[in-house]
Amino acid sequence: MSRFSTLLPGHFHYIAACKARQPQVALHEILGALSHAIDMTAGQPAGHAIRCTWMGMQIAAQLKMTDEARADLYYTLMMKDLGCSSNAARISALYLADDISFKREYRKIGSGLSAVLRLVIQQTGLQAGLAERIRATLYNLRNGDQFSRELIETRCHKGADIAAKLRFSPAVQDGIRALDEHWDGGGKPLGLASVQIPLAARIALLCQVVDVYHQESGPDAALAEARRRAGGWFDPNIVAAFEKAAAADTFWISQDDPEIATAVYAMAPQAPSFEIDEAYLDDIAEAFADVIDAKSPYTADHSRRVTLYADVIAEELGLGAAHRRWLRRAALLHDIGKLAVSNQILDKPGRPTEEEWRSIRDHPAHTIAILSRVSAFADLAIVAGGHHERLDGTGYPEGLTAEDLCFEAMILATADVYDALTADRPYRAAMPHSAAMAILHDGVGTAHHGLCVSALEAGLNRLAVLAN
Repeated sequence: MSRFSTLLPGHFHYIAACKARQPQVALHEILGALSHAIDMTAGQPAGHAIRCTWMGMQIAAQLKMTDEARADLYYTLMMKDLGCSSNAARISALYLADDISFKREYRKIGSGLSAVLRLVIQQTGLQAGLAERIRATLYNLRNGDQFSRELIETRCHKGADIAAKLRFSPAVQDGIRALDEHWDGGGKPLGLASVQIPLAARIALLCQVVDVYHQESGPDAALAEARRRAGGWFDPNIVAAFEKAAAADTFWISQDDPEIATAVYAMAPQAPSFEIDEAYLDDIAEAFADVIDAKSPYTADHSRRVTLYADVIAEELGLGAAHRRWLRRAALLHDIGKLAVSNQILDKPGRPTEEEWRSIRDHPAHTIAILSRVSAFADLAIVAGGHHERLDGTGYPEGLTAEDLCFEAMILATADVYDALTADRPYRAAMPHSAAMAILHDGVGTAHHGLCVSALEAGLNRLAVLAN
């Protein structure tokens, strides 16, 4: 028994969560809900991936694709932007721009050098000084094609790697990897052409562009854009199938239609070849931790380190194995709301403005909203979303006090602060362990529960002894 066990408070959310645990849900429902987080970091309106999946499956019916090919297409469409967070920091650094807005505008540009040049000129350094903006614009104009290729390559390969962790088939991985290849060979990163490009990637690219134009300007504009790019970006046969599918009254679904997710889930392939068990839920949490941590060089591996520190605390406190496993998932997913925050803010070396600070303070609320959509992870939402709350009520997003906070959220808050203090940040270097622990001890009773701080210190000291 842990020496802390007799001192533990009774306010554990895990107990209530177990009683209210819902029946196991299907893979497509889990990923469909999590796709909303990916839409945010890709700069797309909520439901972009779901709408693309809807359109793509209509096209698949016109093409009379096999059941196996449709299954691969379904998950390629749903998860096509898995790697989108991986180039966010570089976009912000190269273009002195909000990466989320830049990605949104990038998906609306047409083919050709002039369209790319307009984007670079319009988006580079909008909040920078004139001289800095001119230097960055000229630099990007000279090196734009190389940068674009590198950014796309990073995104596509990262997305395919995460798809592999999620146990998707090689066909799904290849579809995600080839998302930005064009029918005429002018795409990136490999310059594949025609039938060299996986069919799922060809359909996904068309659906992506169609949804962007549909949400911006309506069905007629989306149809016109698809026709304009036929033979260039798009396979003409897929454009023809799209036109036939789009003639149906039920094809165009607005982003606000509450039934779209239900309709898309009804199209899901039969159960995957692997079981959606506790181990697979761990894999999903770890895969999305990779999506989160890829967003910024300053948060690389942050979610995994917070998970380690939270587990160290939980072990010292004597929590059971199932309880600790559940808490590790909350730790892995606690920062999923940061996908909605621009890297211009996350990686800023100076003090954030009041508006930027509001955006930062909103990220735990985004975490709660995203996880609440996922029935398999909904019981984690208040724990993961409580990692910036403080015992004295001065935390965020809700300003909860010790009476309102579950103890797992207190564990996570202590683990998160310790990692923030001992890791490099854009505004300061990492602190040594002793300095970080001193700050945590100073915050006992106001920011942190004393048991959490003592358990973290004891656990880390024990690990240090074992390491030596």
